[in-house]
Amino acid sequence: MTTSVKKKTIMDADAMRRALVRISHEIVERNKGVENVVLVGIRTRGVPLADRLSREIQQIEGVKLPVGSLDITLYRDDLSTLGYNPVISETDIDFDLNGKTLVDDVLFTGRTIRSALDALIDMGRPKAIQLAVMVDRGHKELPIRADYVGKNVPTSNSETVDVALAEIDGNDEVSLSDLRA
Repeated sequence: MTTSVKKKTIMDADAMRRALVRISHEIVERNKGVENVVLVGIRTRGVPLADRLSREIQQIEGVKLPVGSLDITLYRDDLSTLGYNPVISETDIDFDLNGKTLVDDVLFTGRTIRSALDALIDMGRPKAIQLAVMVDRGHKELPIRADYVGKNVPTSNSETVDVALAEIDGNDEVSLSDLRA
């Protein structure tokens, strides 16, 4: 059984808040406003991050962006190797797929994002898809990059990055841990 031992805190609640404020401004600037922007959070932690971005953008632009949630479980290419029964959650996107900003907590190999892209494209033909992540830790196996990054954190394969969110975990924190076998 593999466990992780927390090494250090990479971002505290204030650093996470500042990163989300910066990303919100970058989204508004890159899209020249928010007329055709919607946010889709990848379950689980991408959804509250998308909600937070929507609130920040509303403070900047005075417009509340639609937020959807995307479950990619059935699109994963590693279901047979996970060793547990995956839980399928609901996808909730009740708006046009014209513009997208896909939101996730950690970008690692790119496989989660590839699954999310497949799921979105199965629902329609978005004009463009942009990616926002709280942490990009490198180690890409696919040619996927984030358009908006809270923090780049170079890691080894023996480390894990954990994003805790108040809505799910009771506190906001990004931490680095060592994996122990």
